[in-house]
Amino acid sequence: MASQLPRPVIPTLVALSLLGGWEWYVRSGRVSEVLFPAPSHVLEWFWEALLSGELLAATWVTMRRLITGFAIGAALGVPLGALCARVRWVRDTLGVLALGLQTLPSVCWVPLALLWFGIREEAVLFVVVMGTLWAVVLAVQESVLNVPPLYLRAAQTMGSNGWHLWSRVILPAALPGVLSGMKQGWAFAWRSLMAAEIFVVIVTGFGLGSLLNAGRELLRMDQVMGVMAVVMIVGLLADLIFFSPIESWLRRSRGLER
Repeated sequence: MASQLPRPVIPTLVALSLLGGWEWYVRSGRVSEVLFPAPSHVLEWFWEALLSGELLAATWVTMRRLITGFAIGAALGVPLGALCARVRWVRDTLGVLALGLQTLPSVCWVPLALLWFGIREEAVLFVVVMGTLWAVVLAVQESVLNVPPLYLRAAQTMGSNGWHLWSRVILPAALPGVLSGMKQGWAFAWRSLMAAEIFVVIVTGFGLGSLLNAGRELLRMDQVMGVMAVVMIVGLLADLIFFSPIESWLRRSRGLER
């Protein structure tokens, strides 16, 4: 029977059965409902927050900060990564610094942002930019360095140099790696933003991270799990709407996919 069902139905049935087991286990009293709320309670919170507008407002604030910080980080990271790849002394200085800063957890930028900018919107954006920038720099650097030297020599033999060499040879060859770096930078931007919103509560913008922290302080585990689910869903939608179509186009343009 399972083979006759459409493909999306099978994982849906598995998920529903797991949720049903979780619901029964919580309601049986074997675990604390405060720490492990039943799925129905999480859905109730989600529906109430959606009707009150609280969830949509928090999601809008978070997405605005995320897109702005990611755009700034990517706009700075792509040229810096290319520069690191093509200039040896820049790679030995800024490239090594980027590698060290990339290993730094995003939450470490929060105290510095608070000291420099105070409890303002700029503090949150700074943390997001720092979380995005170094991941993009390293990804672009490695992508450009991995372009086969034969491509460069062939293009230079035919008279290509300067901006023409970059735009027609290096960047197209490095594009798959650059796109992977963008996806990695997007993931790091999400993590940085959640850390910033949890620790920096700005009265002008109550984001998903602040909503998550409020649920922790109020012992509302249904709210905590609901916000976590929203973050995961938004991340998946961003990948399906933005990154996946670009990857599919890139594979089709290179004959890797019909």
